[in-house]
Amino acid sequence: MSGSLLPEDVLRDAPSYTPRAHELTDLELILSGAYAPLTGFLGRADLTELRRRGRLADGTSWPAPVTLEVPAELAAGLDPQDAARRTVVLADPEGAPIAALDVTDVWPTRDGVAGVAGPVRRIGDGGHGPFMRLRRTPEEVRALLPPGRVLGVVADRPLHRPQLAQIAHAARTLAAHLLILVPVSEPGPDGLPPEALVRAVFAARDRMPPATIVAVPLTARGDEIRDALLRARVAGAYGVTHLLSTGDALSGAGVKLLVPRELAYDNRDGQWRWRDDIPERSRRVALTTAEIDDLLDRGFPLPEWHTPPAVAKELVRVRPPRRHRGLVVFFTGLSGSGKSTIARNLADMLRETGDRTITLLDGDVVRRELSAGLGFSRADRDRNVRRIGWVAAEVGRHRGMAVACPIAPYAAARKAARRMAATAGAGFVLVHVATPIEVCEQRDRKGLYAKARAGQLRGMTGVDDPYEAPTDAELVVDTSTMAVDEAVDAVYQYLIESGWVEPRLA
Repeated sequence: MSGSLLPEDVLRDAPSYTPRAHELTDLELILSGAYAPLTGFLGRADLTELRRRGRLADGTSWPAPVTLEVPAELAAGLDPQDAARRTVVLADPEGAPIAALDVTDVWPTRDGVAGVAGPVRRIGDGGHGPFMRLRRTPEEVRALLPPGRVLGVVADRPLHRPQLAQIAHAARTLAAHLLILVPVSEPGPDGLPPEALVRAVFAARDRMPPATIVAVPLTARGDEIRDALLRARVAGAYGVTHLLSTGDALSGAGVKLLVPRELAYDNRDGQWRWRDDIPERSRRVALTTAEIDDLLDRGFPLPEWHTPPAVAKELVRVRPPRRHRGLVVFFTGLSGSGKSTIARNLADMLRETGDRTITLLDGDVVRRELSAGLGFSRADRDRNVRRIGWVAAEVGRHRGMAVACPIAPYAAARKAARRMAATAGAGFVLVHVATPIEVCEQRDRKGLYAKARAGQLRGMTGVDDPYEAPTDAELVVDTSTMAVDEAVDAVYQYLIESGWVEPRLA
């Protein structure tokens, strides 16, 4: 797409749209050349041939769809035949322009959504964020690599000693240069923020063969086969000739896949070897991710035989013991269930300990101070809960504890709040105050149920609007069968038993 097609007045008047996270990742990979030969998002002709033959319309081999969807109302204003109406400015989540899309195809995909296709051209400043110096293009990286074989490793988790031993063995066997690709678009499978993962990989560098480390905007889409094929394609674009599998993976794009044998620690001389080559009495198997997380959660050191001290130090920095980590305690329940009273009393109890800062996010107060102007439609209720979830997650990011108590009737919004807390590195405890609606109506301190039954109030949760009871709550309490103090104590005891707070001295 030449600059002559996009004069300043076209860019100025073009609609702007922020794609979804995985689409932004695809956009960056297209712009950098990591998705070569793609120069933009695929249209219907390419997608049809891809489904039929695994190739694009021009016959080029390609592993998986790379598509972009936009709201139908935005698509309605586009016309691929009109130079003045076929441009869309693609922006990051903050609204800063990244690229211009020259639309060549538009089609409906589902209700309210349309697919758009066409080449893209970078128009922004190249982005921002931690470790931008490591976000080299494939062309830049290939120019740095020595001639010969290149062993690629997609390091989506910290590298402990067993992985480092596998890498060293493969590089030595192949006589290959090592290229480490660190995904940086989202938290890794074990929840580490991208910047923490990069630091952990660098902490292991002195245990590796000579290596080039690159930050790559890779993300998981929930389709293991598609993810693996695209990762292999990206690795090949960066110059990788052999890709070391770190899990379930497939090869592609001419890259050969290496599946390492399982290693174990040999107590006799402190070396990692093939598991079957070590007598059982002298063998230690690698720690699982769950075992590593449990040690970190409880504040126990990671054993040096398994994890280099420098890597362990980075992991402790980002994942301190639960008693020192941020936490969101999220109460949900019907109006009148007692959730606000329990939340306030819990917050008071926690403040008495002085161990952390406590932020109480009461539903009514948030409605007044943070969500003024929102109504009670499903969309507005979701927006209110997401705002609460975002504020609570930011409290948790800074090692504080947020206690939130909205009604939060919809599962999707509660799930979003949990996800925001995890992304911020905080814990999340969902407490369902499951007091039956009959009891809540009898209390009706605010008179809301009476108004709803009389037809004076619409959209009342539990009356004419559904409450989706949680299936993923860590704790369930019911103030129709227990006193408020008992419910508070039940929540507090759960926090102690799960390591989030330390027991009070008598």
